[in-house]
Formats: sequence, C-alpha cells, structure tokens
Amino acid sequence: MAEEQAESYLYKLEAVLEEGRLLTVVVIAKSDERAFSTAENNILRHTVAPPRIKELSLVEKKPLGRQGVGYVVETSHFS
Repeated sequence: MAEEQAESYLYKLEAVLEEGRLLTVVVIAKSDERAFSTAENNILRHTVAPPRIKELSLVEKKPLGRQGVGYVVETSHFS
C-alpha cells in the first residue's frame, strides 16, 4: 500500500523586523511548522545581514490543488 502524501498549501506570512520593516513572504509547504521554517530561511536569504524578526505571523493558507490560487500583496501607495 502506497503511503499517502500530505497536501501542499500556499501560505502568506508577514514578518515584522525589529527595525520596523514589514515583509510579506509567500511559500509552499505541507504543514504550518514547515511554512514558518521555510519563511524564516527565505528571509535570511533575502537580506544581506541576518535580520532580527520581532514577529512572524500566518496571514492566509490555501490548498494548492486548485487552479488559480494566489495572493494579492499590497506593497506601496502612489500619489
């Protein structure tokens, strides 16, 4: 009997850094725990100096099996 694989999810997380910056991180993972770990690793790879993460929050979680799954991430306001 084949072992059943866990479904993958698309996660949107927000990281508040001690310097006041807000980062939005989107990852694919099979569990919440793995999503947080993957998000932290991506933040470390994205920055030159390792940032101090004040808070890392799960904002949204969607199953990946559906076509058209995605997120809109608002990043700036233009005048």
